[in-house]
Amino acid sequence: MIIGATDRILVTGAAGYLGSRVVFGLLDRGFRNIRCLARQSSRLERLERVAAHRAGPAAIEVVRGNLLSREDCRRAAKDVAVIYHLAAGTGEKSYPDAFSNSVVTTRNLLDAAIQHGGLRRFVNVSSFAVYTNRNKPCRRLLDEDCPVEEPAELRGEAYCYAKRKQDDLVAEYGRRDKVPYVLIRPGTVYGPGAPGITGRVGSGAFGIFLHLGGSNPIPFTYVDNCADAIVLSGLIPGIDREVLNVVDDDLPTSRQFLRLYKKHVKSFHSIPVPRMASYALCALWEKYSSWSEGQLPPAFNRRAWHAYWKGSRYSNAKLKRLVGWTPRVSTADGLQRYFESCRARAIDVA
Repeated sequence: MIIGATDRILVTGAAGYLGSRVVFGLLDRGFRNIRCLARQSSRLERLERVAAHRAGPAAIEVVRGNLLSREDCRRAAKDVAVIYHLAAGTGEKSYPDAFSNSVVTTRNLLDAAIQHGGLRRFVNVSSFAVYTNRNKPCRRLLDEDCPVEEPAELRGEAYCYAKRKQDDLVAEYGRRDKVPYVLIRPGTVYGPGAPGITGRVGSGAFGIFLHLGGSNPIPFTYVDNCADAIVLSGLIPGIDREVLNVVDDDLPTSRQFLRLYKKHVKSFHSIPVPRMASYALCALWEKYSSWSEGQLPPAFNRRAWHAYWKGSRYSNAKLKRLVGWTPRVSTADGLQRYFESCRARAIDVA
């Protein structure tokens, strides 16, 4: 381990779905000096549950603040040895908002950490969304050597654009300022409390669910498995500047997942869309969006098709080899817990 149990750790986005699990994982490993940064508007129920089950005296310090404020960043980063940066703009549809909440905030946090000194690891939680496989044949392996979307804005997704720029920024600080960092790229995080069916399976945007994923494996990672990987990436020596993908073992195909969802959660009608038909749909949508000068947002386009529905295989070999991670919740158990949660919440198909 690169730090001891009493060294201060900062977790941004600590009140969130994944961030609260990271805090839990750190406490479970004996760390007792965790600073949790949360926005003023963030609800703290998840953190409170974590503290009730695992925290000892003064183990968790909650700091309210906004990463867009340099002063808040300086306050949060003071005397910190490791930063787990999970805060990001996930719901923004506008490029400026996504850029501000993922890139500007990361710059402010890195500047604050450099100013204070003593940082031993900056863990930036990125996403599979940054990858492209436009130049890879169908069914080929998508791993850490796969190229990322360039230029990212052509994907038509503010989130992809912002995460690409965020990753570039962290790498730049690593080169220029010698910031020790690791980039973690989770696949599709799922588990109890997660939203409905991932867009990698299909879309209900047209009033009926179009199944676009077909026989493609879904790069699932159960939320607790993903949190374990993130925690370890901040502690293991000798992995600075590495990129690590997080996916579980025994990944289901989109077709298998949809069949299980209908069986265990809710039966509904869906239309399977063949691969070439889905590509044609994305191409036509993209063309009309361009012709209409953006009146119809390019939510479906050929770059998105290549990233989400073309079909790839996934590997967690590098993560296992470098940090000793293994998924402690099997995919079968994870899906069962997820389906139980969906039934309890009676969620609609997304």
